[in-house]
Amino acid sequence: MNHPGPADELGPPLATARSGFPRETSSLGGGRATPGNRTAERIRAYYREFDEWGRLVQDPYHRLEFETTIHYLRRYLPSRGVLLDAGGGPGRYTIELARDGYEVVLLDFSPEQLDQARRNVRRAGVSNMVREIVSGSIVDLSQFARSSFDAVLCLGGPLNHVLPARRRETAIGELARVARTGAPIFISVIGRYSALTDGVLRHPDGLGTDPQHHRRILRTGDYDGHRGFAPCHFYRPEDLVRSVRRHRLRVEEVVGLEGLGAYHVREMNRLARSDPEAWASWQEFHLQTCVDPAVVATSEHFLVVARK
Repeated sequence: MNHPGPADELGPPLATARSGFPRETSSLGGGRATPGNRTAERIRAYYREFDEWGRLVQDPYHRLEFETTIHYLRRYLPSRGVLLDAGGGPGRYTIELARDGYEVVLLDFSPEQLDQARRNVRRAGVSNMVREIVSGSIVDLSQFARSSFDAVLCLGGPLNHVLPARRRETAIGELARVARTGAPIFISVIGRYSALTDGVLRHPDGLGTDPQHHRRILRTGDYDGHRGFAPCHFYRPEDLVRSVRRHRLRVEEVVGLEGLGAYHVREMNRLARSDPEAWASWQEFHLQTCVDPAVVATSEHFLVVARK
């Protein structure tokens, strides 16, 4: 994997139990071929080509996820501090929070996403606020000492791609371990019921030709990657809340990020572009309804805000 930029470009490293951050770490892949390594490589291959940087801002509909997440980050983040953006990809949230005055460490396991993050941070002019951009997995944050961060973010679904279930529990435990006492922890994932909706919209023939695929997702949440998207586990809100609480974290909010607009892509974009005033009213309405459990369960992505 590639090294982050020079230390004088990204700022001084955060002190840990070791001497700074290792530059070449990842708990995914490597070694002899195993099912787990093959799955990790399929996930890497997907994000090698996928435009995660553009996804969140490509149109008003997709901005709902980004802007709703930012709304809740600003509600619960401390006024200052050092944040970990775990699975931060190309740095969309890192840059936004650096502009807000936070110091940020970005971690991701994709070399291509890390390279893009370094370029994006430089172009945004926030290199002085980004302490490190490092390679690693959310399953193993041992390069960071316990209680290192004032807040921890795991946004956009990195946890979905951690397989099997015991490793997802390990990842949540790691996110909690590196957070200071009282720190907020933000985890957003792709919802199970929205994945079923997406399957019907994209592959309606599959209900007849491959009904077991839909039944398996409904029953287990697990998806093997055979239809294009990277292998993953789709969460139900109650399952993620249960896992978070298992690690002695207090749940503050559960939020449907696309809310009632989920999968109404053309309608949402048409409204935003044809009537900005009506769109502003919809966004206000969205923030009033996005924490309703029924809305959370059917949203494309949902966010759990917890506190250590």
